[in-house]
This record gives sequence, structure tokens and C-alpha cells, in this order.
Amino acid sequence: MNDAAKAKKIARRNDEFRRGDNEMAFTSGAFALPDLAGLLQAVKDYRDFTTENDPEGEHDFGVIEWKGEVVFWKIDYYDPTLEGWCDPLAEDCRRVLTVLLDSEW
Repeated sequence: MNDAAKAKKIARRNDEFRRGDNEMAFTSGAFALPDLAGLLQAVKDYRDFTTENDPEGEHDFGVIEWKGEVVFWKIDYYDPTLEGWCDPLAEDCRRVLTVLLDSEW
């Protein structure tokens, strides 16, 4: 599989994951923001991918302005035990989406 096809497949899995009810983590700063449910929906609805913010085309990172704060979200790939990295195309890959303030990066 070439790099473009691989990136497209990863992006599709990441989009499906992000839009579902899956493992998400909020940092203390993001958790303290008003309307957490609205922020979560904004992350799920995110579609502003560009070559600048998504150079690999994998849809694993986004930036949202929320209630006057710049908020990042990031998908990381873990093995089934959550102890190490996993290939994002592996069937047993566990994705975790983290929402954080830019100041917490």
C-alpha cells in the first residue's frame, strides 16, 4: 500500500473513531471550559483539515477556538494494554483522543 492510500485509510478510521462514543481524555484545562458537551460535539464535527494542520493527511489532530480559548485535539495510537505505540492500521490498535488547551501542549 502506498503512503497516500495508507494515510487515507488511517484518516477514515480516525474520523470514524472521533465521531463515535470512544475513549477520550480531557486535560484539566479543557475540562474546565464552559459547555463541555458543545466542545465535544465541535471535535466530532471537525472538518477543517488542511495541508498546514494535517500534513500527513491522517486526520489525527485539529485546532478549535472555543469560548475564547484555542483548543487542540489529538488522536494517539496504543497497543491493547495502553502501554505502547501501535500501528494505526493494526486491528487491535486502541485510539485515544485527547482534548487540551494550547497552553497545556
